[in-house]
Amino acid sequence: MTRQKYISLILILGSLTALGPFTIDMYLPGFTAIAKDLHTTANKVSLSLSSYFIGISAGQLLYGPLLDRYGRRIPLYIGLAVYIIASLSCAVTTNIDVFIGLRFIQAVGSCAAAVASMAMVRDLFPVQDSPKVFSLLMLVVGLSPMLAPTIGGYVIASFGWHTIFIILAVMGFAVLLASRFGLPHTRKPDPTISLKPRPILLGFKEVFSNPQFYTYALSGGVAFSGLFTYVAGSPILFMEIFKVSGEVYGWIFALMSVSFIGTSQLNSLLLRKYKSGQLVYFGLALQAIISIAFLFLALNNWLGLYETIGMLFLYLGCLGLTNPNTAGLSLAPFSKNAGSASALLGAMQLGIGALASMVVGEFLKDSMVPMVAIMAGSTIIALLILLIGRRNITELAENTDADAAMIH
Repeated sequence: MTRQKYISLILILGSLTALGPFTIDMYLPGFTAIAKDLHTTANKVSLSLSSYFIGISAGQLLYGPLLDRYGRRIPLYIGLAVYIIASLSCAVTTNIDVFIGLRFIQAVGSCAAAVASMAMVRDLFPVQDSPKVFSLLMLVVGLSPMLAPTIGGYVIASFGWHTIFIILAVMGFAVLLASRFGLPHTRKPDPTISLKPRPILLGFKEVFSNPQFYTYALSGGVAFSGLFTYVAGSPILFMEIFKVSGEVYGWIFALMSVSFIGTSQLNSLLLRKYKSGQLVYFGLALQAIISIAFLFLALNNWLGLYETIGMLFLYLGCLGLTNPNTAGLSLAPFSKNAGSASALLGAMQLGIGALASMVVGEFLKDSMVPMVAIMAGSTIIALLILLIGRRNITELAENTDADAAMIH
């Protein structure tokens, strides 16, 4: 593979992966405006974020078997078409309940891109390169939290929140064109893969029964729910509690992404000296220390705006270190059913994240303590899952395809 082709694939796969995060982040500065326009509250608007997470989680399980059965292209194109239509519908709705439902449909469409990109990483690159590829994808994805809320804040101030969803529809169409003309056929349809419920469930059971998968998928998903907690809680935290404007909130959100992106790229350098399993353990242990300190400071009311930004910056940096490694280690043992494995991984991660976002949206009102408590609790649970689960892994598949076959 030439360097130009490699970069092209990374950019297109990154755009597929980034579509969902961009859809999440870009409308966040509009929570107050949407609440006012649809005659509701910011907490009710936050349910549209939770419904989006639920939609992605459910859609992952739908697209995984479809991508294995029909190849990567057709399910991807259909999903993106659904996304475009739902985005345009969000732009014209006048009812908050309809808006929440449309966000669910929008998510089901967008997650086709997320599942396809993860499966194609496994199709196109050797197992030993997947953590590095995921880190590069995070660099592309990282432009979303850097750019989306900042752009969204100014777009909303100038043109209203409806314009956000028109822009998202245009982005979906651009990603569809890039996928059609820039991605190779990575997998032929496999008619031996059944789409009946029982074989699908048995396939997911086979994936989940792999000790390496459930250890790193669960620990990574629970740890990563801290990001969903932050995303769901940050509009209320900064715009309702700290009373910053939508534009300022966008810049704060962009600053936070620097930490996440920076450590995900540092991960690529660290992988030259350390193994993925070592980095996951170190990242989760550091995240636990930071989150416990964060909770202690919040409980004693010792955090102002700038101190809160600093603690969140440190916390999110840990996620940038652990997430690409848990994703790579979760998928390493699989080849034929990589689509189902990536779908189950995404469903678990997003399902846990949806639950966390719903809880924080319900309890975060006039204090940051509920948000920080969820972050600390999820991190401690993730670390315990890792410590217990890795005892059942006889040999870690992270270096070669031969290792992956041995584990599988």
